[in-house]
Amino acid sequence: MTKCPAVALGILLSAGCAAQTIGLTQYDPAYADGYMLFSPNGNTRTYLVDRCGREVNAWTATNTPGLVAQLQPDGTLLRSANTNNPDFAAGGRGGRLERFDWSGNLLWGYDLSNDSLCQHHDFTVLPNGNIVVIAWDRHDSTAAVAMGKDPAETNAYLWSDQLLELQPVGTDSAVVVWRWKLWDHMVQDLNGLLPNYGTVSDHPELVDINFFQGPPNSFDWIHLNSVAYDPLFDRLLVSSHNLDEVWVIDHSTTTSEATMHVGGNSGKGGDLLYRWGNPLAYGRGSVADQRLFGQHHATWLPPGHPHAGKILVFNNGNGRPGVDYSSLEIIAPPMDGLGNYTITPGSAYLPLAPDWIYTAPVPSDFYCTNISGVFPVADGYLVTDGPAGHFFQLDAAGSVAWQYTNPVNAQGPMTQGAVPNGNSVFRCEFYPSSFAGFSGLNLTPGTEIELAPLLPSLCATAGLEEVRMDDAVVYPNPVVDRVRISGLAQGASTATVHNALGAVVLRDGTNLGTDRVLDLSGLSSGAYVLHLSSATTVVAKHLVVAR
Repeated sequence: MTKCPAVALGILLSAGCAAQTIGLTQYDPAYADGYMLFSPNGNTRTYLVDRCGREVNAWTATNTPGLVAQLQPDGTLLRSANTNNPDFAAGGRGGRLERFDWSGNLLWGYDLSNDSLCQHHDFTVLPNGNIVVIAWDRHDSTAAVAMGKDPAETNAYLWSDQLLELQPVGTDSAVVVWRWKLWDHMVQDLNGLLPNYGTVSDHPELVDINFFQGPPNSFDWIHLNSVAYDPLFDRLLVSSHNLDEVWVIDHSTTTSEATMHVGGNSGKGGDLLYRWGNPLAYGRGSVADQRLFGQHHATWLPPGHPHAGKILVFNNGNGRPGVDYSSLEIIAPPMDGLGNYTITPGSAYLPLAPDWIYTAPVPSDFYCTNISGVFPVADGYLVTDGPAGHFFQLDAAGSVAWQYTNPVNAQGPMTQGAVPNGNSVFRCEFYPSSFAGFSGLNLTPGTEIELAPLLPSLCATAGLEEVRMDDAVVYPNPVVDRVRISGLAQGASTATVHNALGAVVLRDGTNLGTDRVLDLSGLSSGAYVLHLSSATTVVAKHLVVAR
């Protein structure tokens, strides 16, 4: 579970983490203005909030998430829904796609769920509006053995994965316009009589049907959990949680070429163009070479970002050697001048290590056992600690600039101050104020989602911090025992200190003419708000008590 990461002093955080259990717990008005979209896993509502944690819009569906929701450039909400398919009872199960307008009306719904196929986890929308979804692809043991699966490690069924590109039609239909199936791109070195026989290490472009991480007879062998699109090269990036790898696939192929080893812009058909994270999976490394551990999200960094064109991964850290911790990692795959991925014969795909990595100052303070994700925001990142329903923004330097904890569980909004429970979120997504989908829409925020929110809100007091009264100077800040306020006019007659709940914990202090000294030695370490008031003006300033 994420603990409050270290941040710059002067921001109202420490007391917020102690007293505010849900909603907004840190706010920097100067960083990356925009909106956050999230779907609590146990609830049927999807929320859009501003950076003050105030509800801007909400959509109500029939089913819980399955698992992603995204805003579209036309202002609609696209989400996947869990249909509780009994043939695919595993984490990430979905089965249905839905599109809602801004007012919450269902415009389109499409089921992708039967006894052999089920949409799960993630989807991505292409520039033409088509939707690429991940779907489990169930095969019985006979089919698995016919593909070279070891009979001694075969269960009744084996779930492979496929990607389908859907073109929505009408209100309840879709046409599959492109398909890629992992089943067409496997290799094995167990049975030389089968057509996909080969030396695994000679074929990094294929997936070894007998390589597994975890139980050898697990149904859910691959467990893809994210998909992203690169319009520059017309490629798809997916994350295999169970093999601890990310893969790149050529989307420029026809559906026929996607079944083969030739065709498309790459000339390699549907074979893997690149893979990274666990070279043991293709026989070109050892356990010591593994870099990804149960990762849940991989995406390309966009133009304009300091690491544009590289791959950003949320590395959960499950099974990482030593202490458990999660990390955000950026990798730069080697490419030639034409954009083709390169690999040295007999070696694993590079790089050996990430270009950039983020961990908490104490790494074990940030550990997410499952779900979770990270998106680029301005020159930084929006991070989701999924199990805790906790979101935070990092700037380019890796400093935390904003924090929010989902206040909604299966029963609905929780009361401020309650211990959060059942509030997990697969991923939170960020949309800048300039997002095209907001054009012409009413973005006037309401109140915070949680019940009995704190007053004044953290966001409101942060806004007051820029107000000045007679150029008063407050120092030192952080405070050990005493703080001095210099430059006060004689009319500034009252000074009060408030905790995060808004209660007055100290009043006035020692008046030294135009200076005032407040003794804070009786207060515990944390963040507070100083109010200076005259007959006509009230000014608020943050104080941090640190001992």
